[in-house]
Amino acid sequence: MLGQRANTVKPLDGVRILDLTRVLAGPFATMNLGDLGAEVIKVEKPGSGDDTRSWGPPFIGKESVYFLSVNRNKKSIAVDLKNPKGAKIIRELAAVSDVFVENYIPGKLVEMGLGYEDINKTAPHIVYCSITGYGQTGPKFQQAGYDSVAAAVSGLLHITGSEVACLTYVASNFLNCEMEPKRWGTAHASIVPYQAFKTKDGYLVVGAGNDQQFATVCKILNLPQISCDSRYKNNKQRVLNRKELIGVLSVRFLEKETTKWLELFEGSGVPYGPINSMQQVFSDPQVLHNGLVMEMDHTTAGKIAVPGPAVRYSQFEASLPTPPPLVGQHTVEVLRTALGYEDDTIQDLLSSEVITQHELT
Repeated sequence: MLGQRANTVKPLDGVRILDLTRVLAGPFATMNLGDLGAEVIKVEKPGSGDDTRSWGPPFIGKESVYFLSVNRNKKSIAVDLKNPKGAKIIRELAAVSDVFVENYIPGKLVEMGLGYEDINKTAPHIVYCSITGYGQTGPKFQQAGYDSVAAAVSGLLHITGSEVACLTYVASNFLNCEMEPKRWGTAHASIVPYQAFKTKDGYLVVGAGNDQQFATVCKILNLPQISCDSRYKNNKQRVLNRKELIGVLSVRFLEKETTKWLELFEGSGVPYGPINSMQQVFSDPQVLHNGLVMEMDHTTAGKIAVPGPAVRYSQFEASLPTPPPLVGQHTVEVLRTALGYEDDTIQDLLSSEVITQHELT
């Protein structure tokens, strides 16, 4: 009996999330909470809804694929937050929720009576999570933050040219040694070899994190003279002689197809992997084994598929997801079940356009 219950009860069953987020960071976070069993009530602008509903092509029918990718397992209510009656609905929902999540520019929700202090008066028990680009204070606190902007202002694009690296060690290098980083692409400033190499028909990423792994790479590439060369005897020397070493390795990698190199590196203990296309990603045996694709039937778009949660739990599976909602699909349902609103009250709010309800046809 215990085993059966373990597979049906999710970690956040019974937890209610009031979700005022839009676009990506917030919706992705709340979608993960929904995957764990939380009831997520997504608050949207009547009519247009979340900004990403219009982001496309591609669309499936009239639905933005971008929006569909980060909004499963949610209910949608359409409420005009600028209307005092709409703001009142949000405060009432906060009182019966456990978590309040928003990603507005700091100060915007305060203007509507929905800032932290306002919600804390109504719901002192609630966890109020505010996602911002620059924080709640400081000279840039009211600037919007998107991922590409974050990559630019944080220095990430300066060293890579694309969003592929974590800046922790780079920042530490500068703070402690005043080393201004160079643009390395897929390579690493402090480890050699550690990058993508062009093969006969594609690319292979190889990372030798220690001397033993480097010796193994040389053995696989049949370059014994390189592993014995004093210029490459340890990682410090390999970094100092990067250009010469990478030149030799690059020539050798060009001699074989990616699949052949994959066979040779298999079981070697050296970190490696191909640069895959999306078709190759979703046909990869490990991806198929992990069940990383979720399929569901959407109300208007029909059958859709989205990447599922990458995290795995020992006692439950994130299965049978509900499809991303239409704008205001659950407005009336939520007001009735969560707040106990009577039909005449709901009708007044609909008539005055404080709320909207999506009618399925």
